[in-house]
Amino acid sequence: MQKLLATLVLLLAAPGAQAADTVREFRGTGNSTTAVFTVESPWLLDWRLDGDFEKLVALDITLVEAPSGRHVGRVLHTKRRGNGVKLFDGAGRYQLRISSTLARWTIKIQQIQPEERDSYTPRTPK
Repeated sequence: MQKLLATLVLLLAAPGAQAADTVREFRGTGNSTTAVFTVESPWLLDWRLDGDFEKLVALDITLVEAPSGRHVGRVLHTKRRGNGVKLFDGAGRYQLRISSTLARWTIKIQQIQPEERDSYTPRTPK
């Protein structure tokens, strides 16, 4: 009962907080072309890569227009486990071409509000 009450208090304390709406979620372990998804601007690609090996994993994600299949660009290329978020300003119908090696991946496509765009700032390389 206390957990429920604490959750309600937190929800009421932050009435202006907005959360990204998940449009689609994709999971896999190999190469794949996702189903078509439709997004408005701005939107996020939230990715997570895991695997049994520290340095043998790889993930490549390419964005393509649907249904034409026109290559929009490479979204991600990594050879290590981790996660991150990419911000996009283009609305449309898209698919992802995913290529992975020795990895388990999860990708969420999330719709955000225009006023949330500024809260996603690029990370500077170390």
